Formats: sequence, C-alpha cells, structure tokens
Amino acid sequence: MSRYFAGPISCARTAAVVAALAATLPAAAQTKAPQQVVKPPVAQLWMDVATATMPGVPEMPAMPSIGGVFGGGAAQGNNAFGNTRGMAPGRHVDIAFVTQRKPGGAEATQAVPAGTGLAPSVPLLPVKVEPRSPGSGTVTPREPDDFEQPRGRILFYWGCSETVRPGQPRVLDFSKGPSAEWGNFMQGRAPRERGAVARPGHSIWPNEKDRRSFASTASLAGDHALAGEGVPAELRFALGAAHDFMAPIALQQAGTLTDALRLSWAAVPNARAYFLNAMSGGEQGGVTEMVFWSSAEVPDFGMGLMDYASPANVEQWLREKVLLAPAVTQCAIPQGIFAKGQGGMLRMIAYGPELNLAHPPRPTDVKIAWEPEWAVRVRTKSTAMAMLGVNMDAGRMGAAPGGAVTGAAARGSAPAQAAASAPARPDCPPPQQATGNDAARTGAEVGGAILGGGWGRSIGSAVGGALGALGGAKKQEPANVPADCPR
Repeated sequence: MSRYFAGPISCARTAAVVAALAATLPAAAQTKAPQQVVKPPVAQLWMDVATATMPGVPEMPAMPSIGGVFGGGAAQGNNAFGNTRGMAPGRHVDIAFVTQRKPGGAEATQAVPAGTGLAPSVPLLPVKVEPRSPGSGTVTPREPDDFEQPRGRILFYWGCSETVRPGQPRVLDFSKGPSAEWGNFMQGRAPRERGAVARPGHSIWPNEKDRRSFASTASLAGDHALAGEGVPAELRFALGAAHDFMAPIALQQAGTLTDALRLSWAAVPNARAYFLNAMSGGEQGGVTEMVFWSSAEVPDFGMGLMDYASPANVEQWLREKVLLAPAVTQCAIPQGIFAKGQGGMLRMIAYGPELNLAHPPRPTDVKIAWEPEWAVRVRTKSTAMAMLGVNMDAGRMGAAPGGAVTGAAARGSAPAQAAASAPARPDCPPPQQATGNDAARTGAEVGGAILGGGWGRSIGSAVGGALGALGGAKKQEPANVPADCPR
C-alpha cells in the first residue's frame, strides 16, 4: 500500500517545491516582458564637428583633403569633406544625410545660424558614384622578388611617466619575428564608424558646389533645419554651447628629446577624456627604427583612438585606463625614448559630448512601436598636433629667439635641404635613399602641402620614410652607375 501511494505523495511534494521556487523568481522570469518594436528612422542626419590645432599656429581656413592636394578642384573655397578626420588647423564640419524616400541620394539644403558665417544655408549633394572602368578591380599578381624583406625594429612605450617603466619597451624586430606577429603587435582599440561618411546614397557637405570654410570665431549654436527631396517636414533642431565647436587644445612641451618631455594643457571645456600618442623614426647604423608612445596606462598604440568615440566607448576606456580623465592636465614622455629620432609627431585628442535626437520621441509604452521620422547625431572633438620636442613660440614654428630652427625641426628638415641643394647629375640615378623610400617622398609632399612648408615636410619625411623603410622598398639595381654618384 505504501508503494501504491508513494507516487501521488511524491508528485504533490514536487509541485509544492516548484511553486515555492517560482515565487522567489522575479516577475520578468515568470512572464517574458514584451519587446518594443523599434524601426529605423526615415531620415538620418550626421554632423561631425572638429577643432584642430597646431600649437603656435593660428587657425586657418580649411586645408584641402588628400584628394585635393593631388588635383581635386575647389568651388568657393578649399574645404573638403573628410577634414574632420585630419589634423589641419581650423574648424571643420562634415555633414551627411540619408533618407529612405530617396535611397539614391537627395539634394537638400541645411539652414544654419548666422554665427556659422555660412548663413542662410549650405547645400547637401548626393555622393557621386564614379563608374568603374573594365578591369579596375583586377589585382595584378606581384612577383615574389619585387619587395625586400621588411627590416628594422618598432619599439613601443606607454604611460605618463618621466622614466621608462619596468617591462618596457615592447619590441618588434622584423628580422626575427614571424610575419604572423607583425599585425598583432600594433593591434589596439578603435571605435566603430557611427558618423558622417561619404558613401553612395548619402548627401554630403562640403561638396563640389560649396567648399566654404569656417572662421576661427564661427559658432554652430542656434537653429538648424533641413529641406529638400525626401526630407521630413519637421526636421529641425537646435544646437547649444555643449555641441558647438570645442575650444582649441593649448598643448605645451617642456624639455628636450634627450630628457623627459613634460606635456601640459589647459582643461578643455566639455571634454570627457583625453588621449595622446607620439611617434618618431630614424636610422641608426643602417637599421631603421620606429618608436611609438601612448599615454594609456595599458599597452595600446592608440592609432585607432584619434577619432570620435561614443559615450559608451569613452566610459569603458576610462575604466580600462586607456584614456586620461577630464581633470588631468599633464603627462610625461619617458626620458630619452625619442632621442635617436630624426623628426617626430605628437598628437592629442579631447573627446567631446555627443548629441542624439529623434522625432517623434520614443514612446514610454513598450506596446507602442517607435517609428521615428528622423534622427540627428552630432559628435564633437578637439585635436592638436605638434612637432615632437619643439615648443611653439609666438606663432613661429620651431623658431628660437635668434630665428634658428631647433630640435627635431632642424634634424628632420636637414636631409630635404641637402637634397635640394645638391647639383643634378644627368649621368647619375636618383640617390638610393630617395628611390628606396617612396613613403618618405610621399609623406614629405603631403605633409608639406597639408601642414605647411618645411615643418610639415620634415614630419612627413621622417615618419613616412621610416615606415617605408620598415615595410621594405622595391628593389632597384641600376647598372653602370658611376662610382662618384651620390647615394
């Protein structure tokens, strides 16, 4: 009899236990909460806002982008889309707009406040899709002997410290490590793209119709509105001081390249975090060497951090001690790590606030679907770039009181000056260094055009040349070269 009743009694007890456990679970676990239906906006506008500074150099009208340097035309100025991602001094804005009602791109206008200096409006034009010629996507096979094995070393230091910390530097020696390690060596954090980009279907400004630039006193604060093909009727919004152009970074350097470089700056209003990195290149005893440093407390090159970052990214990287807190106003580069460099570059970024708007607002009732007509994202940042170890004086780039160029500026520009003064020899090929380091020449040309004169060329030549040498140069073995030709 006991066995007969064992089943029912056991089931009853089990049911009681299950009921007791269920009572302890949160309501969400017992009844799945309904998910709100969220649809993408009909129209999306992105505005990337940037202030770029070179300490000692006044803000200038926007410089041409890389494409403009090599022959891109200009209409009503020399501004170009993409300047917010560069380092040329000035105030820059990239605007991109897309609407589902005109998926191929819509012609629109954006009304802007008088303080921009561009009122009443700027035109947004669809990105042009260039037709591809037959075979343009074909990759030509490369002969195995076309390029030399990369040579030289990369040294990486990190952290704000006047002395080199234990365990540093990390070293990548191209003559020893397997090629599989090369990419891993420079891996680091980088935000995903969430802003204004020029892609098919997007309408952008600046464009070929309007390349006007912002003055150093320009302001975006005030009312903005869009009108045009496929634009929702109510796409209008206002920007306040928090999402205007950020203040320039007043970056100062104290010390020389053989000493610890002490960096300082005034706190930038509305900055949410800071990051700095530096690089320099040179050749010692026939071996090319690149040195990198970043302000992170953990080993991160930061090559992907000189860009806009989302609020979530900034908060995470602050916790991970990759970024410097907004209250920090000084940092130090360890003594002597750049002493052997032949010109170098120091960069800094202040991450600003981000504004996200949508109309109509998201319903608080999750049972009601959210179908926004439009959304707007405005991102802000301020950047600075300086010649490593050279403090700018009274707006003169690298000039000492007596007028002589000092520090890395002098060392970096010397090869270019020597090459320029050497007489041409019709019976001689170009010097070996010039033919081997295509990156040096390209870096010098681009740096000189974008940054200005010999100072820009010295940075471009030193850094570009070192990277070119590290990466290997195309072999050139001219025959019958006279013995007295320069090499």
